[in-house]
Amino acid sequence: MSTFSDFNQQSNDRTDGEHQIQLEMLSALCRAVRANTPATELGEILQQLVAYSEAHFMSEELLMRLNSYDDYEDHVSDHMRMMDELGEMASANASGDSACVADQADSALKFIGQHIATRDKRLADFLSAGK
Repeated sequence: MSTFSDFNQQSNDRTDGEHQIQLEMLSALCRAVRANTPATELGEILQQLVAYSEAHFMSEELLMRLNSYDDYEDHVSDHMRMMDELGEMASANASGDSACVADQADSALKFIGQHIATRDKRLADFLSAGK
């Protein structure tokens, strides 16, 4: 029979895997920008990254709500900032502003790395402690 701590560990394992995929997708975007990949291909990468990030953030936000997480608002604020950055990159890419996409891609990679190391780490610790 599963326990609450089993659920939390499975959730942490799942979100850790999702974080790895998200970082790999952002890294792929950065590499594609540096390689002067055509805007249509960058647009596809961005579209996949946006869709994946939306799903991941929704999952993580549900997990926080289910566990009455005390840092929910600030954590979600980071998610909203990241989604705004991804949207800005997609708009810049669509308008042909590759320099802007390059700057924003590097910034987004650093931001999400910091988010995972701090906010997501705190969430994982909270879930592991069982509140």
